[in-house]
Amino acid sequence: MNTDEKMTGDLFEVDKRLSLKPVVDFSAYLRSAFGDGPCTCVRCTAAGGDESGYAFQHTFTFDAKPTHRRFASTASSDVLMALKKAWLSYTKAELPLSGVLDLDTVKAFVDPPLHRRLAPLFLASELVKEVEGQLQIQPQAA
Repeated sequence: MNTDEKMTGDLFEVDKRLSLKPVVDFSAYLRSAFGDGPCTCVRCTAAGGDESGYAFQHTFTFDAKPTHRRFASTASSDVLMALKKAWLSYTKAELPLSGVLDLDTVKAFVDPPLHRRLAPLFLASELVKEVEGQLQIQPQAA
């Protein structure tokens, strides 16, 4: 096989780690973490959708459509558990439970259309806190 054939073959090889169950499950979890339409919780309904006084956002816009975070399944512990399983399967190493979250590594095993959901979910669930433009894993999440 010549050099050109090797390069062409590499373009079509799929990382087998992306098909591991915890990795696939994490993308599915990320899809289901948000429901269609704006948030209809008691606070949002009473405030007419005005979230200006909220510590954490309830309604998000992805692909020009409003979505809301599903609180019952997106507590910090739920997000952490799903992330830890996928991280371990993909990297073969434990997720560091302090310091900066390597978002590029997470994006490597998440379906590309879901990348824009990562930071909002991690921040809203309080798994991470943004510090100087970086996502720091919160100790209470560990």
